[in-house]
Formats: sequence, structure tokens, C-alpha cells
Amino acid sequence: MKISDLKIGVCMCGSFCTFKKAIEETEKIKAAGAEIKYILSFNASSVDSRFGKAADFIERLKEISGSCPIMSLEEAEPVKQLFDVMVVCPCTGNTLAKINSGIADTPVTLAVKAHMRNGLPVVLAPATNDGLGGNFKNIAELMNRKNVYFVPFGQDDFKEKPMSLMSDFILLSDTILEAVCGRQIQPVLR
Repeated sequence: MKISDLKIGVCMCGSFCTFKKAIEETEKIKAAGAEIKYILSFNASSVDSRFGKAADFIERLKEISGSCPIMSLEEAEPVKQLFDVMVVCPCTGNTLAKINSGIADTPVTLAVKAHMRNGLPVVLAPATNDGLGGNFKNIAELMNRKNVYFVPFGQDDFKEKPMSLMSDFILLSDTILEAVCGRQIQPVLR
């Protein structure tokens, strides 16, 4: 299987400091021929931060994908059979917890839940300041869940943020290709 053969739902959550890297990697995937559609959490679609304005990010995502991102619950519910793989990049600790608990109250979590119920692969790219804290249990439980795969991750700043985990976004495409074949890319811990 090639990346160009895939229809990919790309969910983005409010880890604003990682948007640049996440967008760069999804742009590469689009350039390689994949069909992508962005799905944004409420925060990702509305919060202006020191990393940029929400409206500017939305415009950039429109340019890359050729379509307006999904930004509401009504738009997110029907995605259950639109994609070969659903990617959450970046995946915040809040979203990890909600996915693990079956909570579907944002466009991202509802899209993931709709996609998962059909037994299709979900790729998570954690970017969370509490990955080795409160969210460690959610990561562990999701790693044991069928059809859930992780972009390899590790501590991004163990001195200043000892609980923080960050995915190696450059491995997103390779992780997706492994996931659609039913395999977790290894090693997952960096």
C-alpha cells in the first residue's frame, strides 16, 4: 500500500505549539497523493494563541486539502465511512482521555468514535504536557486497544517539563502505512 492510495481524516487538537510541525507533515502526505480532510477540535478552530490565529490556520488547512475543515459535531458524525485511516495529530492529553473514555463531545472525538466503530485504524500523535502524569494510564490503555496506533513519542524536555511527551511527527507517514496494515510502527518509545 502507498500513501497515495489513502483517504485520511486528519484531526487537530489544541496543542498549538505543535501545529507548525503537524501541518508540515500532513502537507507532505497530501503532496504524496493522499486525499486528506481536516477535522478540528473546538479549541483548534477558535483559539488564537501566541503561535498564530485560528483563522489563519483554517485558511492554511483549506489551501492544503482543498476543502473547509470539519469544525462542528453535525459535520463530524457522518465520517464513519469516509476515510481509510483517522489521524489525530497533534493529540492533546484531553483528547487522549476522551477517546479512551468513549467521550464524543468535540468534532475530533466524535469523528474518531464514528471511525472506530467500523474497526478502522486510528493513529494518535500525542503532544501533551502530562503524558507521564495523569494521561499515562490513557496512553497505556489505548496502546492495548485494537486498531489504535501511535506515532512514536518520547520526552521532549525532561528537565523543564518532565511529564511532557511529544510525538516524532516526521514519522507520521510511516506510522499511517504500518497502521493500515494492522501493525504498530516500532519502536514506539523514543
